[in-house]
Amino acid sequence: MKTIDVEEAQANLAVLLGEVERGEDVVIARDGKPIARLTRVTPIKRRQPGMLRALPGWRDFEFDPSVFAPMTDEECAVEGWPL
Repeated sequence: MKTIDVEEAQANLAVLLGEVERGEDVVIARDGKPIARLTRVTPIKRRQPGMLRALPGWRDFEFDPSVFAPMTDEECAVEGWPL
């Protein structure tokens, strides 16, 4: 990690950005005290629908909408839910 003074950063911003693009972190300091860090931004990967199916155990998963269906009064009583 490279540390430079504010005035040097202002004078050489384009050079510093080139270094950051290559993966180096640059700390900008004022009077020897760090105040900012330039670091490379990593692009966010967009999630693709169905990515979980690649994991073991999810390959043959089938959605069952009855899981989210309301419970009947009898089912609630069996589970101990008050009516």
